[in-house]
Amino acid sequence: MSVVGFDLGNESCIVGVARQRGIDVVLNEESKRETPAIVCFGDKQRFIGTAGAANSTMNPKNSISQIKRLLGRKFADPELQHDIQSFPFRVSEGPDGFPLVHARYLGEERSFTPTQLLAMVLSNLKAIAEGNLNSAVIDCCIGIPVYFTDLQRRAVIDAATIAGLRPLRLFHETTATALAYGIYKTDLPESDQLNVAFVDVGHASMQVSIVGYKKGQLKMLSHAYDRSLGGRDFDEALFKHFAAKFKEDYKIDVYQNARACIRLRVACEKLKKMLSANPEAPMNIECLMDEKDVRGFIKRDEFEQISAPVLERVKGPLEKALAEAGLTTEDVHFVEVVGSGSRVPAVMKIITEFFGKEPRRTMNASECVARGCALQCAILSPTFKVREFQVNEGFPFSVALSWKPDAQNNESQQTVVFPKGNAIPSIKALTFYRSNTFAVDVLNVDTDDLQITQKISTYTIGPFQSSKGEKAKLKVKVRLNIHGIVSLESATMLEEEEVEVPVSATNEAPKDATKMDTDDAPRDDDNMQEPKVPTDTAEGAAENGAGESEEKTVPMETDTKVEPTKKKVKKTNVPVAETVYGVMAADELEKAVEKEYEMALQDRVMEETKDKKNSVEAYVYDMRNKLNEKYNEFVMSEDIEGLMTKLQEVEDWLYEDGEDETKGVYVAKLEELKKVGGPIESRYKEWTERGPALEQLMYCIRSFREAALSNDQKFDHIDISEKQKVVNECSEAEAWLFEKKQQQDALPKHANPVLLVSDIKKKAEAVDRFCKPIMTKPKPAPKPQTPPPAETPAPEAQTPEQESSGASEPGEAASEGADQEEASAEQMDTDKADPSQA
Repeated sequence: MSVVGFDLGNESCIVGVARQRGIDVVLNEESKRETPAIVCFGDKQRFIGTAGAANSTMNPKNSISQIKRLLGRKFADPELQHDIQSFPFRVSEGPDGFPLVHARYLGEERSFTPTQLLAMVLSNLKAIAEGNLNSAVIDCCIGIPVYFTDLQRRAVIDAATIAGLRPLRLFHETTATALAYGIYKTDLPESDQLNVAFVDVGHASMQVSIVGYKKGQLKMLSHAYDRSLGGRDFDEALFKHFAAKFKEDYKIDVYQNARACIRLRVACEKLKKMLSANPEAPMNIECLMDEKDVRGFIKRDEFEQISAPVLERVKGPLEKALAEAGLTTEDVHFVEVVGSGSRVPAVMKIITEFFGKEPRRTMNASECVARGCALQCAILSPTFKVREFQVNEGFPFSVALSWKPDAQNNESQQTVVFPKGNAIPSIKALTFYRSNTFAVDVLNVDTDDLQITQKISTYTIGPFQSSKGEKAKLKVKVRLNIHGIVSLESATMLEEEEVEVPVSATNEAPKDATKMDTDDAPRDDDNMQEPKVPTDTAEGAAENGAGESEEKTVPMETDTKVEPTKKKVKKTNVPVAETVYGVMAADELEKAVEKEYEMALQDRVMEETKDKKNSVEAYVYDMRNKLNEKYNEFVMSEDIEGLMTKLQEVEDWLYEDGEDETKGVYVAKLEELKKVGGPIESRYKEWTERGPALEQLMYCIRSFREAALSNDQKFDHIDISEKQKVVNECSEAEAWLFEKKQQQDALPKHANPVLLVSDIKKKAEAVDRFCKPIMTKPKPAPKPQTPPPAETPAPEAQTPEQESSGASEPGEAASEGADQEEASAEQMDTDKADPSQA
């Protein structure tokens, strides 16, 4: 079972894996700890991760980045529209109102959903983890921002399914950071609560959480965020500043050139990092646009001035998180800062002034989320034993159920089922009284975030039919699962039936009465609660069913002849139809899985084709060099010229007609070359390996012959005829070797050898197989020596006392072991001579 954690960043991703010694961050194919979240589409294949980043500058319009910003959002979303303006690739509105990304792939225009693109990134991360672990990776834990909506969470799970992954949990990035911080702390208080504020300023968003720690547990006290405040906003401020400056100084407009925009953004990001450590920094870009080299210079004070609108927003999430936690700045004991965007000194200054204490950096700012996700995966996995640490997660939104009553008025009623801060996971049960099929909507409520759509899903409950013709009592379970996704799990119709129960004279209830079905639905989960819903509505309102008795017994009379009735609850499952708005349908998901498989197969074929092409090229260069050096004596001089010509022809073909061929063509071309070069390589290999093989055979012959002719006592038990066979075998092998070696020494090096290394090894094995059983024959075991017979003394006259004492001897002898019977004759004589020993 794999134990892997993925940190899906907006700009880069990190993979953490659990091992016996702890959590490790996995290196990618370039031995880097961070992998760019980029998918670049080419004419023949896709380039994902580090390969995608390498191709993005040359192919900007087909390089898709910042996929996380597109996921699960409407095309008309103002924030998305703002982001699209800076994207070099084309994004359009799909038929369902969600964005579609367009790229040229395999020579034609293709469109992809953000979910498909995220699946490609996850597939690349999965391959990195598998390459490091040398095993299949399926189970994982994926980090997501706390502000992800229900639709975005479902999209991540769909993307994981397309990539062949099974998320054990979608873990909030802030909670992952808190877990990675707290699980290693051995000094957490037993009773008092240690409050720690985590400020995560990433590439595109800012998240703040306040966490309460006690020994062996953490509790999320509050969440706050700004989904569009991150390091890229500082890059954008620098980008706009220098774009305007270069337009004025050099008369070039970078907005007109996608490649120039990408190069300037990369330079601005480097400049921002330089300003984090230095008071001023220069910018130099060669041939940015129109063959013009540009230069710039900026001081940190000026950078903070042009970034002022961004810096003003930093304080908002801090205030909101503190207010929701119900704490003051004095109640917060420590402030931990993580995230790539938190390195800007002006951001650190604002955080310091707000909390009145210096923020700490005890964690790796980039890797803490991946480590926390891997830890959570290890906790959920039976593969690892992890220190007991309880994570009390809180849901960041309020979710309500809404329905229309049976009455004539069409006003909808709603109740908040999972209030903000509700524990994850959790189950709630509601009771409805209905006469026919009805619908229930799941809504986001009480949110000031305009980007969160109100309606999540709709559930149609029914059809059902009450046997009594009156309104049926329906118990509905609503689940908030471990991923933070709300769903209506089941609906059950409860009907009471009267059954006759025989009663004994003692008026006791029958023993088997306890076996009757009872409605234990509200008690089958520790987290299940019934929401406090008003029960004064006459029809169709959800009621608190916990107080109702599901099993009622009619009072019984004392007369034993009367057979009273007892009510039993009959449960009937009611069909529930789910409609989730904006999510991929099951058939679409299957098609996406097939498409991903086809694209991955195409990528694999192209990689194998490149490998074969490189093999041909490498063989040409390698053979040419060796012909001039170590292979020179192993090929005739007149053949060298023809082989060199052949190699030159193949090289020219590689860079002309053979530049873009199939895998089979390259394989055939390599085999064609090896037919000519193979014999030369074989002759060289035979020459280099022949010497050691000859020495091994001679050593084998010499060793067995010396053993057969030696006078050593350890060989005395072997017959002389057997030893002579060994000597004869060694002589025959030596004669064969002498003859073959004379023939081989007479040949030039460029001639095919007559004494092959394989033949020498076979001869050595034959000698060893014949001689070894003879010379290692074990000595025969020595024959056992029989002891001399004991002399029996003449019997002596005995007194009655001696006779009586001696009578016990046979009994004693019978009870003793065989060793006593084999005692020496001298010992037996001594026993009989001394009566006191009886």
